[in-house]
Amino acid sequence: MAPPQLLHLCLVQSTVKEPGAGDRAHPFRHRLRQLLHQAAPGIEEQQHPGHSPHPGASLGPSFPPVNTGVATPGDARLTWECRRRAAGKAFDLEELPMTTPAFPRITDEALEELRRQIGMEVQDHFFVRVATEDAIRNYALGIGDPNPLWHDREYAERTRWGSLLAPPTFLYATSRVAGGYVGGLPGVHAMFGGSHFRWRQPIREGTRVSTRARLKDLVLRETRFAGRSVQQIYEVEFFDQDGQLLCVADSWCFRTERDTARERAKYGQSVSPHVYTDDELRAIMEDYEREVVRGVEPRYWEDVQVGEELTPVVKGPMCPTTSIAFLLGWGGLYVRAHRFAFEQYRRHPALAIPNAQNVPEPPERVHWDSEMARLVGVPAAYDYGPERVSWMGHLMTNWVGDDGFLEELYVEIRYHNIMGDTTWCKGRVAAKEMEGGIPRVRCDIWAHNQDGIVTVRGYAVARLPSRQGS
Repeated sequence: MAPPQLLHLCLVQSTVKEPGAGDRAHPFRHRLRQLLHQAAPGIEEQQHPGHSPHPGASLGPSFPPVNTGVATPGDARLTWECRRRAAGKAFDLEELPMTTPAFPRITDEALEELRRQIGMEVQDHFFVRVATEDAIRNYALGIGDPNPLWHDREYAERTRWGSLLAPPTFLYATSRVAGGYVGGLPGVHAMFGGSHFRWRQPIREGTRVSTRARLKDLVLRETRFAGRSVQQIYEVEFFDQDGQLLCVADSWCFRTERDTARERAKYGQSVSPHVYTDDELRAIMEDYEREVVRGVEPRYWEDVQVGEELTPVVKGPMCPTTSIAFLLGWGGLYVRAHRFAFEQYRRHPALAIPNAQNVPEPPERVHWDSEMARLVGVPAAYDYGPERVSWMGHLMTNWVGDDGFLEELYVEIRYHNIMGDTTWCKGRVAAKEMEGGIPRVRCDIWAHNQDGIVTVRGYAVARLPSRQGS
């Protein structure tokens, strides 16, 4: 016989789809109810006091509520985790609240438990393990980077590198932790805050990447967006198949209380997605055409002037398609389908947030589902933080050319990019130095949207070729 939670799920869904008629008019529902009582004898069907379902509809048996940190839509039925936990367990008659439960808050106890893990190695996961030609191309396509070093093997083999390379931030696809996968504080939202990459060598085609990750620090913050928050910082080391260090990267997320952020957003400035005119879209296309990939022409250190502007790189306008394109190369954090999705929710119940159809989906859907984004205090679906960091890497590799090498990239995500936003990535040479015979430049980098709001700030350090032969 099917487990009780599956029978109840079918019963609830049939009731929702066909309200207003009793079981006598629906033999299928009547049979489901019989099977449910056989699977879990003694269960009484209850309605929550004060709740008025559709006439003739039944809420089904009352399973014990489970504190999952999962928000349920206002008139939703039982959460998926309640149904799952019901299987094979004793039932009681405790009523399940039919109002939207609160998301978990940041508690001193949960923080202390997480703080004890500082310095400890954490399990990392990956979407891509080997930098194959296809994986490199898909990542470059996902961030909109046309550099032939990533796309054209014959071209790349003629450069100083002698092989196809991956964009430096391709490493996000090899480490979930670097891309914002955080542990602890279940049900407390994680907003990606930025990354600090320090590369030792390029990622060549065929490189097999392994990682070692640890929780580096927890920093309490007070934010206008969500009040009390926690900056959760991880350090990830990346190695090639020979054990050689490729890169060290810090990435951080801000853990924010969803309910607090949503309540504060009610009193903030209302923001609506930008609607474009044909002239605005033509202007964006012209900016795309002005993009310059330095390529084979060396950018010599001696020729660079402090204060020199980098050629801007435009991205957007953001839409669900751009998010999908990035996911195809990066892989996402919790995007799973079918059986693998439900197995994930079984392991991590707080990820199973019911949508309008009461189907569990992960909180990651804030990047394409504006209703979910509003639940966490953002006016519309917003972009992935690692995507925007990658855009700033694109800006830099365009500028340094084939003979340069991006050594360091520090990016802070300062403002949400929501659906409809266009981003212009910009930079300026801030300093030059020749240390130990190695010519380097430091650039200040930033990005702004169509309203002139700065959404990213950071810096980059690049090694350039010298006319002296260094």
